[in-house]
Amino acid sequence: MIRTFSLHSAAALALAAALAAAPAPAAAQDAPIPVAEEDRGDGPITTSQEIVVLGSVGYRNRSEEAEPVLSYDSEFFQRFEPLTAGDALKRVPSVTFLSDVIESDGARLRGLAPGYTQILINGERVPGTNNDRSFFMDRIPAELIDRVEIVRSSSARRTGDAVAGTINIQLRDGYELDGGYVRAGGLYFDDKELEPSLGLVYGGAVGPGRLLVGLNLQGRHNPKRKSSLRYGDSPENNPDYAVDDFDNREDQSDTRDGKDYSANATYEIDGDTTDFRISGFYVRTDRSETERSFEYDDPAAITGPLPAGNLISDNSNVNAIDQENYSIDAKLSHEWTLGKTALKVGFARFDDKQRETENQIDFDVDFDEGEVPVFEQVFTATDLVDKEFTVKLDHEIELGNDIQFVAGGYYQKKKRNTAILDADGEAEFPELETSYDQFADNPDDLVSPFDPLEPTAGGLNRIEERRLDGFALVQGKSGGLKWEAGIRYETTKLDIADFSDPDAILAVDNDYEKWLPSASIKFDLTPRDRITASVARTNRRPDFNYISPARLEEEVGDSDLLGNPFLAPEMSWGVDVGYERRIGRTGVAGINFFYRDITNLIELVNTGEEGSEGEGTFIYQPLNVGDGKVYGVEFDLSTDLGFIGLPNTGIFGNVSWLDSEIDDVFGKRRFNGQSDYVYNIGFIQDIPSWGVAFGATHRKQGAAYDRVIGEEIRTTYGADLEIFVEKRIGGNFTIRAVGSNLLNGQKRETFNKFDNLADQQARDLDEYELESEKAGPVFQLMARYAF
Repeated sequence: MIRTFSLHSAAALALAAALAAAPAPAAAQDAPIPVAEEDRGDGPITTSQEIVVLGSVGYRNRSEEAEPVLSYDSEFFQRFEPLTAGDALKRVPSVTFLSDVIESDGARLRGLAPGYTQILINGERVPGTNNDRSFFMDRIPAELIDRVEIVRSSSARRTGDAVAGTINIQLRDGYELDGGYVRAGGLYFDDKELEPSLGLVYGGAVGPGRLLVGLNLQGRHNPKRKSSLRYGDSPENNPDYAVDDFDNREDQSDTRDGKDYSANATYEIDGDTTDFRISGFYVRTDRSETERSFEYDDPAAITGPLPAGNLISDNSNVNAIDQENYSIDAKLSHEWTLGKTALKVGFARFDDKQRETENQIDFDVDFDEGEVPVFEQVFTATDLVDKEFTVKLDHEIELGNDIQFVAGGYYQKKKRNTAILDADGEAEFPELETSYDQFADNPDDLVSPFDPLEPTAGGLNRIEERRLDGFALVQGKSGGLKWEAGIRYETTKLDIADFSDPDAILAVDNDYEKWLPSASIKFDLTPRDRITASVARTNRRPDFNYISPARLEEEVGDSDLLGNPFLAPEMSWGVDVGYERRIGRTGVAGINFFYRDITNLIELVNTGEEGSEGEGTFIYQPLNVGDGKVYGVEFDLSTDLGFIGLPNTGIFGNVSWLDSEIDDVFGKRRFNGQSDYVYNIGFIQDIPSWGVAFGATHRKQGAAYDRVIGEEIRTTYGADLEIFVEKRIGGNFTIRAVGSNLLNGQKRETFNKFDNLADQQARDLDEYELESEKAGPVFQLMARYAF
């Protein structure tokens, strides 16, 4: 097979050409680099006018830590008005998503599943409700963000759950803003829906310290349309499948609608020897997901129900979601004769409450035999609470000659309670009325009282995880060399209980510990050129649904899944090697090579025992039996064009080539869901004399492939184009118009579905499905006023 990458190859060539052209006029290249631009992590207090009325184009910062860190201030994202932290991450290197169109939830650093990436808020872990322990980035409004840091390797000072790397969302604090601003605007969607966007931020001196508070209301809406064509065979087996093997067509409307309410606050006191900070954030999501699906027995017709028409089923699915997540932490640090000691205590909680109903009328019956349509109804109640309490203590000692020794400990207690209960019902359709109109009538009209709710298999459990870690590292600098080397010892104790069956309560405990060494260097070859190198051992803890001891029937195709509470973490040795070059006063370009050797991979293994569906089905269990490797190249560029006489023109872009290899029961494949490339290119043009700026960004990610027992999925996305136009009025007011998803990029998925492992190995399909999803362009108008 010949694969072409004309678009992103052209992007890479353009970026490389810009990098090669960078050393143009000597005067521009040799200009002194201000310290504030070289390390912007702790700069002077920013006024609200500087946030509202941007004076220059934002660029990627050049980090000074020994670790390989890419830092992006909010100015880098703000002009494209991202709604969430996930939207902001679409513009940084190597981050992909397998989300629905116009949504960005589970960030996939290096294209790996979200569970391989460590998500931090203000440098601390946050709980999420997902089974793979990941935190969805669309829970954090972009307006709260001060900067985003991509930490490509790991350090002993942080927990080691970062096989792919770490994403740290740094929220604004009291020492980074003086004054306040209000934000107001709206978003207009393809279905003519209008949603509000409102915000207020204020920072200033209060008593002996400084306070920052922020409030935000964000309307959320996603009017998706899906279409699926299903066949009994695929082109792989039958080139004429479209004619011979058509089974059904499904048309679906899927609307996600809701509001996000958020608040954050920070209070800090910086003394001569003692500093104190307390901070927290709160996000509440009130959301409904409404799906309406029609299945037809014809590839194009939309006539009424059988027997005269083409409609074979009418389905209504409504899910009401109420989520709350908050985090609060306090930090006290003190410098004394023996060094600097810091104590940090934090608590975080995530509550997820969902109530879902699914009602369906099935018209696909044998009317000649006197059968009548069947009405089915299901109600599912989900309540999940995830709580984390953490304590972190570290002490730093000066050893002389710019060398420091840091040692500390970390304690975390995590408790996760899950309750999933459902009730169903089935009845004959009261009377087949040929006047039934699927566009005027609704299966919800036929709902009757549900039976009492009962726990689903494995749906009522409690997991307690206690961690006690110790770490030590040495860091230093000498001339142009910065370095760090350390080791972390992580211990974990798990207590797992399943209460789904009150007559057979399952309770298991499991302990494990790991040594995680790491080392990083950063060496300045010249004032503009530097190399970075890192090596680290990291791990990924098992998914929660895999360590539950319950047996789930028909979870793997027609076969069953039996959890394994004794799973050990997946382990990885990783290497990153990079080169960076500063361009002019603000620009930077870099290239990075990474490699991960992953062992103890968790794969589903056939136990050989017969499954609940009888002959031909089995019980599968996750075991640590696999190995894999992940590797790739990442290139990024962010600079103005001052070296060719265009100081008010900024260009930015990145392109990543991603690859991996893993063996499963079918042979070799990539890691599931890893796109083979992702790129983002764009520009911003500022016209200071007019108080106007405009720009565009174009993003595309390559195909991703998933293969599990019973199903194979290939996912592709169309390109995403965003454009903004901005007008500044005076020194306090900015109005900005933004259009996103302007190319109406579609998500397309191809499914191969099998009844069992034997059929999958023999390529005997149960169903072949082609699905497409689109949502249309989104337009927003946003105004900010500083006071």
